[in-house]
This record gives sequence, C-alpha cells and structure tokens, in this order.
Amino acid sequence: MVDRSMPRPGNGHAIRELPVAERPRERLALRGPGGLTAAELIALLWGSGTRGRSALDLATTALAGHDGLTGLAAASELELAGLDGIGPARAAQLVAAFELGRRLMADWPAGRWSVRGPHDVADRLILQMGRLEREELRVVLLDTKNHVLRIQTVYQGNVSSSLVRVGELFRDAVRLNAAGVILVHNHPSGDPTPSPDDLHLTAEALAAGRLLDIALLDHLVIGHDAYASLRDRGVSFDRQPPVASIRSSGTYSTVKATG
Repeated sequence: MVDRSMPRPGNGHAIRELPVAERPRERLALRGPGGLTAAELIALLWGSGTRGRSALDLATTALAGHDGLTGLAAASELELAGLDGIGPARAAQLVAAFELGRRLMADWPAGRWSVRGPHDVADRLILQMGRLEREELRVVLLDTKNHVLRIQTVYQGNVSSSLVRVGELFRDAVRLNAAGVILVHNHPSGDPTPSPDDLHLTAEALAAGRLLDIALLDHLVIGHDAYASLRDRGVSFDRQPPVASIRSSGTYSTVKATG
C-alpha cells in the first residue's frame, strides 16, 4: 500500500518550493530517518527529480506502481529503469540501497550467532535468497553448540540432485571440523514447497553426513516471502551422530557426545 502520511508537492512543484518544514532533508534533520516516509527517504537518495517532477513525486509514483516498498524492492534494475522519470542512474541507486539493506539484515546481529530452530536461519537468508532469479544452494556450518561457523554458497544455477556433488556439501564442514550442517536453497518461482528432487538430495546428504559423522540438521527451501523446513514437513533426520540433534518441537538442540 502507498504511504499516505507523507507531504506531497502538488502539481509537480520542486521540493524547494515546499515549506521548509515539509522538505525531506529538513524533516530528516528534525525528526531523524525513522520519522520520514518511504517516499521521502527515496527522494533523499535520489537528490533531485526531473523537469516538472520532484524526486518526491517520482518516489511516490514508483511506490504506488509497485504496491509499496516491498514490491519496489523486488523489482529488477531493468524494471525500475523503465519507470517514467527514473532511468538507469536512479534505478541503480535504488537497487544498491535495497541490497545494502538486505546485507545488513543478513549480518545482524554482528558476530557469532546461534541457531535454535529453522526460523533463525530463514529470517536471515530469506532476505538474501527469497528474490534471487536463479537457484542457489548454501550450507550453514555449525559447531557443537549450534553456533554458526560459516555460511557457504556451494552451487548456483540448477540445484538438482543429479548435478550436485554431495561431497561438496561437506567439504568445508570437514575442513572446519563442524558438528552439523543445514542445507538452504531457494526456489525462484517463489513457492517453497519441497520438490521430489529436494527430497532426494536430502536423503543423499543424510547418508553422506552419517558416513562423515557430521549431522545434517535440516534442509530449508526459501520462497519469496516464506520458507519450508523439510524437518518440520516430516522428513526423518533420525540416526544422527550424537553431537547434535533436533527436538520434535522444531527447535535444534545439542547433546554431548558419548563414548
């Protein structure tokens, strides 16, 4: 939905023709970034508009044409550049700003973080992977306390069990002495429903993990704004090595190794 709380320059007036208190830059100084609307923030990013249309006008139109900020963030650079008054330069600025936001969210909080359940991984990676135009397969490497050691991208393109070498999934886990891994890949269609091929890849990875004594805790499929956990869908991850386990409640837990 379009944010209707923002001031609008009427009839294509330039921002400098607005009262000082209603100009985005002055409002930013007075109220901080949290006090500005999405259109005002985009207008500040662009800095200027076109002849007869202010940056605020252009931002308002762009947001309205994409049903708000979420739709605008999902648009490609080519789509944005084709909007009236936007062009390649403003499109590139907007794409870069959205990507910085995604990376910040994926890296927050900074430093070591723990995985307690599928949502902890999905909340971070759905921002990075949910709108990718091609498939990616990533492996989340965990220590014995489910602290994330690293997230490694192992495949880009067609993530098929017939093309993925299972050994590649565990290469860095072996090198870093990881106790467990979580597979994550996206469906560019936006539908996170696991496919038969996803199930087959999971079965192969489970078998390889048992041989290597590295627990496969889950396999997440990322869609546009949702995800599916194969573990939560009923796929059996039993007979894992004793260093890690998954509770039936959908949370990941660790137990001490025996022997």
